[in-house]
Amino acid sequence: MGVVIVEVCDGNAITTLDIEGIIESEFPEVAVLMNECLSFCGLCRVKPYALVNNRRIFGHTPDECLDNIRQAIKEELAVYQ
Repeated sequence: MGVVIVEVCDGNAITTLDIEGIIESEFPEVAVLMNECLSFCGLCRVKPYALVNNRRIFGHTPDECLDNIRQAIKEELAVYQ
């Protein structure tokens, strides 16, 4: 398991991308966990989001969200370098 954990809700628009494959190939030290529900239903219906080490990261589109997730991962990994 990675030092950074990205959690994604199965019903969220971010799943239109292969978020698990993309993130884990770019950042081998990151674990992506797909969940049935993360209990943020209001946010899930409005915009794509994920949790990065329990911090909510979102964007207006799945691609924007992915870019924001990448940035959050880089910030988290900087702590360990």
